[in-house]
Amino acid sequence: MTLGSVTERARVWHLLAHTAWQSVLRWVHGGPLFRWSPFTGAPARLLIAPQDLRTADGTNAADIYAGRFLFAGQLVEANGQSPFEVIPPSADWERALHGFGWLRHLKAADTIVARQNARALVEDWIRYCGYWHETGWEEQVVSRRVMAWLSQSPLILEGCDHDFYRRFLRSLARQVRYLRRTLNEVPDGLPRLSAAIAVAAATVSLSGQGRYVRQSLRRLDQELARQILADGGHITRNPAALLDILVDLLPIRQALTMQGLPSSQAVMQAIDRMMPMVRFFRHGDGTFAHFNGMGSTPADLVATILAYDDARGAPPGNAPHSGYQRLAHNDTVVLIDVGPPPPAALSQNAHAGCLSFELSSRRNRIIVNCGVTHSDRGVWRAVSRSTAAHSTAVIDDTSSAHFIAEERYRGWLGAPIVAGPTQVPVEREEDTAGTRVVASHNGYQDSHRIIHERDLTLASDGTVLDGIDRFRKTGKLGPRDRYAIRFHLHPSVKTSSIRAGTAVLLVAADGEAWEFVAPGCEMTVEESIYLSDTYGHRRTAQIVLHGRVSLRDEVTWQLRRTVSAKTSRKRVSSPNAEELDL
Repeated sequence: MTLGSVTERARVWHLLAHTAWQSVLRWVHGGPLFRWSPFTGAPARLLIAPQDLRTADGTNAADIYAGRFLFAGQLVEANGQSPFEVIPPSADWERALHGFGWLRHLKAADTIVARQNARALVEDWIRYCGYWHETGWEEQVVSRRVMAWLSQSPLILEGCDHDFYRRFLRSLARQVRYLRRTLNEVPDGLPRLSAAIAVAAATVSLSGQGRYVRQSLRRLDQELARQILADGGHITRNPAALLDILVDLLPIRQALTMQGLPSSQAVMQAIDRMMPMVRFFRHGDGTFAHFNGMGSTPADLVATILAYDDARGAPPGNAPHSGYQRLAHNDTVVLIDVGPPPPAALSQNAHAGCLSFELSSRRNRIIVNCGVTHSDRGVWRAVSRSTAAHSTAVIDDTSSAHFIAEERYRGWLGAPIVAGPTQVPVEREEDTAGTRVVASHNGYQDSHRIIHERDLTLASDGTVLDGIDRFRKTGKLGPRDRYAIRFHLHPSVKTSSIRAGTAVLLVAADGEAWEFVAPGCEMTVEESIYLSDTYGHRRTAQIVLHGRVSLRDEVTWQLRRTVSAKTSRKRVSSPNAEELDL
């Protein structure tokens, strides 16, 4: 982004000023004065260990014991050194190491060696980093480490001597004190909520914290009320945030019950609102739709979280506060992004995917967004956030939202969204024929004088999705009015040209087939990439409709299921799609 508009420049300068002020406050509250001040008042004992709901793999314990640490897709061998002394290969790897989430694998091994290894690694951290470490004392990392140490305290403390027990509790209390002092300066959004959860968990779990219990629970209530929207979505609009919050919040509710403390209404209501939204974002195969930072779905974690859902009701169809719509009929699911980007300070992971959609049928993902990868945050991260990486319309190969691109600002601010759609009106109609959603956004109004409107109708039997993309002109068009309407396909979907090139046949892995048609349009099948696969990037394809707004401002297309999964195994027998009995 080139900071051309006055509005964008003003927003960037406001972010810079806010970030600088937060840095000053963080230095005052958690800088040298905090490190040099004497620390007294360590708790006498640990009362309770909150449960860790994340899935563990005991086989990883052998690698950790051997000094092999695989985090963020990168392997480091300590070769006899403490892992906290080796040069980290990346910031993500280092944050994962200092976060101690991997302790759960040692607990899963349930051996004496694993317990001794866990205790030795915790002792190393206290020795090398317990006073200060640039990465290890980042608020987000401290929050994860506090939760890990609390939940895995039985593993760490079983069989330890009294001196280690005291050092452990003293270090844990010092980290909680740091979070309590710097909570207001933690980056807004999920990091701040995670810090509030960690402080609340420690306050409930440690002895001698009576004077902090009400304060920490009240602050947690405030963050939940501010960040969890009325429909259960998170303020960042990232579906993955719901999982990260629930996996830590549910044990807090259990810990309060075990301590005889009543769970606050804010905690209970937040959980009750978020649970239906977890179901809202799921496709037929259980995976989440790839919107605004959602990568590969941790299926085991989702299953664990849903086991705590007492209502087990059907997901809602309309999430107006989060900005999403769900169309579901007869095992066909369509999920649509119909919301503006979150506020700039909360948009570090937000995407320019307004009006993008995903389609699944039974357990087959058909139309997808490219998603994100967590093992490579370089150029692919920028690509994944662009409008072209989503199943929606792109004007002149530009994104509907603008990200900070200049390095002089990104060093301070990262890459938040500083301009994008501000108005996204939505209409929803449901009747016996099906469900229709009409939405538009003004992300291209200032740059191209174009409003993009998308009209989607899913038939009541789930076999037909009708779509219309309209480009409403709001002023004189310039020479750059070319559009490309993209439909990214899941890697398991195979394509074939049929009907003399006027349609594309999409065949899923189990043989279920869908036909895509767009009468009168210039249609091509091009290469694409799927970034959210568990095993890395995968090649796939995309259907692209090309045109000029000045020549055609309305494009009609249709996806129709032509072969059912039950009969496809008998009928799809030839590699030549033209020979299919359609």
